[in-house]
Amino acid sequence: MRVVGVTEFGGPEALDVVEAPEQHAGPGEVRISVRAATVNPTDTFTRNGARAEQLSQEPPPYVPGMDAAGVIDEIGEGVTGFATGDHVMAIVIPHGSHGAYADGLVVQAESVTHVPAGTDDVAASTLPMNGLTARLALDRLDLSPGSTLAVTGAAGAFGGYAIQLAKADGLRVVADASEQDTELVKQLGADIVVPRGEDVADRFREAVPEGVDGVADGAVLNERVVPAIRDGGGIATVRGFSTEAERGITYHPVWIYHYRNEQAKLDRLRQQVEQGAVTLRVARTFPATQASDAHRVLEDGGTRGRLVLEFPA
Repeated sequence: MRVVGVTEFGGPEALDVVEAPEQHAGPGEVRISVRAATVNPTDTFTRNGARAEQLSQEPPPYVPGMDAAGVIDEIGEGVTGFATGDHVMAIVIPHGSHGAYADGLVVQAESVTHVPAGTDDVAASTLPMNGLTARLALDRLDLSPGSTLAVTGAAGAFGGYAIQLAKADGLRVVADASEQDTELVKQLGADIVVPRGEDVADRFREAVPEGVDGVADGAVLNERVVPAIRDGGGIATVRGFSTEAERGITYHPVWIYHYRNEQAKLDRLRQQVEQGAVTLRVARTFPATQASDAHRVLEDGGTRGRLVLEFPA
């Protein structure tokens, strides 16, 4: 089995193809012959050493990757609903040498669902982590239909899914965007688009003077966006931010591992793609052997949609 990871932390050049022991599906698990793995900003933390302390008890290589899609080639005892040869997508919680940047991947069956009909593995691989994170954020905020949600980082993967899922939930959405991304964010479904920036809370308040009911903070603005929220509202934060409550505002740190085995929610995302409510956005693909190039492009910024590594069949 081949994985793409690091034996020493560093820049994009630290990523390399490494041979690893073959794995087999145990009870409740499936093995996926990976065709595509999405590159996300969180993957750089595994590569650059930001998670060195968490990984200190694990031997290298350290393999990033939280989304994969491919073909099931082995099914463990007790697993139903799948057959070998099925094209599936999976949410992956990387740890040590277990990550999505691998040509073979064993995961719990509850972390897997079928690739949306009419969609290939590359596009499907962009959905699980960011889609489930957006779903979790909205579930934690628990806004009633007709409520107003503000989305920061709206042109990004999490932000785009948050907009589309919020609209499917019957929410009104006000979102931020740069000038070049305004039309994209409107197409994703935002009712109101305001200029992004450090003062975006003021822009949200101008658009919604009474304050928004909740914020899905994909831009990691944290306390800087709190003034946009009405008294008693809520904010979903994606990097664990929380602080002392003020004005009755509730903080909801969103950790994707809480939804790692929420197969029904992942499958609902599949259905929403098939229904046209959720859009998959691929920016560019790279052979898995060029993962370092993908990380360079990601860290250069400005990518809209996801970068995807492709593994040979």
